[in-house]
Amino acid sequence: MKTIITAIALFFMLPVSSYAQLKLPKILSGKNSGLSETEAGQGVKEALLQGVTTAVLNLNKTDGFFGSDIYKMFLPEDALKAEKTLRKIGMGAQVDKAILSINRGAEDAVAFAKPIFIDAVKEMTLTDALKIISGPKDGATNYFKEKTKDKLLSAFRPSVESSLEKTDATKYYADIVTTYNKLPTTFKKINPDLTSYVVGKAVDALFDQVAKEEENIRANPLARGSDILKKVFGTK
Repeated sequence: MKTIITAIALFFMLPVSSYAQLKLPKILSGKNSGLSETEAGQGVKEALLQGVTTAVLNLNKTDGFFGSDIYKMFLPEDALKAEKTLRKIGMGAQVDKAILSINRGAEDAVAFAKPIFIDAVKEMTLTDALKIISGPKDGATNYFKEKTKDKLLSAFRPSVESSLEKTDATKYYADIVTTYNKLPTTFKKINPDLTSYVVGKAVDALFDQVAKEEENIRANPLARGSDILKKVFGTK
């Protein structure tokens, strides 16, 4: 059993070139392995479910965005000049409220990503799973991008709009946009579409987190929790 488990753990990190010579059924051919190809595929899917759940939870919490050096959202690019101008005329507090509420809206909205990711894992075939574990280091992330990105962008829009309304981000941003656009020195108006900006940033952050979780899974294939994962990737 120990030999089989070690082989599975090593297989998880094999490059594509090795997959051609080392097929999973061959690894599982031991009489007493107690491990089927289906169980191995199930283990991979459970590992990915754990990974995407962690990715979402890392962002779907207070300061998941606002407290992050990587994911914190500031005003959209076309509003950066406006931010400087508004701070100069004493509207710094309003700008700060807008930035905080934008991030709070994103933190609230990313919860809607979890069922979309879960559906993608459920739809994954055994062939998909084997390609992921034997493919490039970002194989799972690419799989999720292919299967979920369009769905996320579409599903996120109403949820982000709702979250931005709930956190008053829409109001605060509308206030600073209206104020700036009315200034006599303003020649280039700010686009008031805050939702598209937040949706794009939130989806990018989610896939970055998924990539980090995939890296952890590949680097630590034995650090899994459930019984099936322990059986597939082994702890003893």
